[in-house]
Amino acid sequence: MLFKKIGFRLIFAVALTSLIIIGVFAYFNIKSQTSSLISEVERHANQLGETVISSTRFDMMLNQRDRIQQIINSIGTQPQIRDVRIINKIGKIIYSSDSNNINKMVDKRAESCYACHSEDQPLEQISITERTRVFRVFPDSNRILGIITPIYNERSCWQADCHAHPTNQKVLGVLDVSISLAEVDKAIITREWEIVIFAIVAIIAVGLLIAFFVRRWVSNPVQDLLDATQQVSQGNLNYAIKNLGDDEIGKLGSSFNNMTKKLAEARMQLFQSDKMASLGRLAAGVAHEINNPLTGVLTYSSFLLKRTKDNPELQEDLNIIVRETLRSREIVKSLLDFARQSVPKKNNADINEIIEKAISVIEKQLSVKKIKIAKQSENNLPKITVDSNQIQQVFINLFVNASDAIGTNGGTITIVTKQISLSPFGVAQLKKASCPRRHSLIDNNFKIDGLPALRVKVVSNEKEGIIHLDPVYGKHRNDYNTGFKIDKDTKFVCPDCDSSLVQQDKICPRCGAPILTFEISGQGVYEVCSSENSNWEKWDFVDSAGLKEYIEIKISDTGCGIHKDDLPRIFEPFFTTKGQKGTGLGLAVIWGIIDNHHGTINVESEEEKGTTFIIRLPLTHQRQV
Repeated sequence: MLFKKIGFRLIFAVALTSLIIIGVFAYFNIKSQTSSLISEVERHANQLGETVISSTRFDMMLNQRDRIQQIINSIGTQPQIRDVRIINKIGKIIYSSDSNNINKMVDKRAESCYACHSEDQPLEQISITERTRVFRVFPDSNRILGIITPIYNERSCWQADCHAHPTNQKVLGVLDVSISLAEVDKAIITREWEIVIFAIVAIIAVGLLIAFFVRRWVSNPVQDLLDATQQVSQGNLNYAIKNLGDDEIGKLGSSFNNMTKKLAEARMQLFQSDKMASLGRLAAGVAHEINNPLTGVLTYSSFLLKRTKDNPELQEDLNIIVRETLRSREIVKSLLDFARQSVPKKNNADINEIIEKAISVIEKQLSVKKIKIAKQSENNLPKITVDSNQIQQVFINLFVNASDAIGTNGGTITIVTKQISLSPFGVAQLKKASCPRRHSLIDNNFKIDGLPALRVKVVSNEKEGIIHLDPVYGKHRNDYNTGFKIDKDTKFVCPDCDSSLVQQDKICPRCGAPILTFEISGQGVYEVCSSENSNWEKWDFVDSAGLKEYIEIKISDTGCGIHKDDLPRIFEPFFTTKGQKGTGLGLAVIWGIIDNHHGTINVESEEEKGTTFIIRLPLTHQRQV
């Protein structure tokens, strides 16, 4: 099992390679040093031989044999000198540091004589290598290096009166010096052990270093990736790999996290689609099952209303029953409209009157919980074009949510209505955007603050990714999580057809980066800087319209507030913080209604301090963009 791991294989391969390299290096190093030591001994022995010949030359000319023998004996007593001999031309030992060898004959066929007497013809000139031999006297004895130095015939030799030599004789004899290699062999063995120990330590050190870095840079990251894939295979799409660095494995980890994030979003979208389909079936069933009893309630309450004309107090209660029964029928229809994304039926209405009707529906429920209503409304607000029933439903849902957040200890719901003027910058939403070939760039599966984002494909150094741009003009809450760096050579193209989205011959006036352009159906061209660090945007169509008039409604409560992690999801269908007490449809319905009225709804909340919903409805009809 251990050898199946990639980290162990890498360590084994590197360690084996290091062993071979260091082993070969050690072998040739030992061989080279051995050769160097032997050559040094050869040089020393050759110099010694030349010194002996020079030292005895004068005595030989005078035939002073005792002095010659004395010199040889003196040299032979030096450490590591085994023997010093002078051998004449016929192989007789004339002088020797070992007196027992004097006057003995040497075997010319032996290793020490063969080089000079091959084929019975003594050589006159031979190299130092040919004059050197290494041998053992006994198989178990130390090695010995011997070197012979020829003694050549000179003019003084054949002209001397004492022992003249023939003129044609070139070599008179040889000086044979034998040196013990015991110390040299000992030094070689010591060096061999040193190199072997060094090689072992080096291999272990290299192995440990490689093991450390392979474990840190390869084994652990790969194990993290393996653990992550196992988690994902078990259905845990929220599992994220820790930061693995900026290398290839780190980028692989980032891509894996991005992939699991997309898978989680895709699964959630699929789940939401299933819930929406269920909602459609539920709405159809509700419309059939509830409308029938509501019709009965409406019929009998209308009949009672006619019979109690002389009882104003009872008629007031019956009027509320009739009105709320009619509104209940509209709510059921609105639920079906939400599932089918139907268009609201709009008419001119006073926003303050709609709020008053919504308050009258739930004021008893609020009074039981000791919740007060504080209204701060501007007088003579202009009427707006809305579906009164749907907007009333918005306010009732918000009041009910505020009541649940406040609880039974009492609190205050504050309602503020006023007319405001806003620039489209930071308000207008891009709901349709396309590439030059008319492919839609709206990504309904990726949302920024609950709104479908614009998707753009980026290509850099053969790497591809998707960035998402904020659909609200001027907000610039973009998502550039691609797993790689976006530089000046990065291409920005349509994900469907790869057509370029970069505007030619134009750069960002703030940072010099390329500008991306999107065609908005009937609304001109939207331009945005491609740099993550720039907030430059331009949309001439909405800018040219100038300020827009809105009715702003703020509904604030003194409740428990909303956790910051839940804020981005509160408008998602079926998301609820009330557990089994909530369906998660209330705010989703509100969002759909406000969106169909071309308005906006935002939320500000702080835990333990309260929540404020800000609704802005346009005074005049604004075309959807």
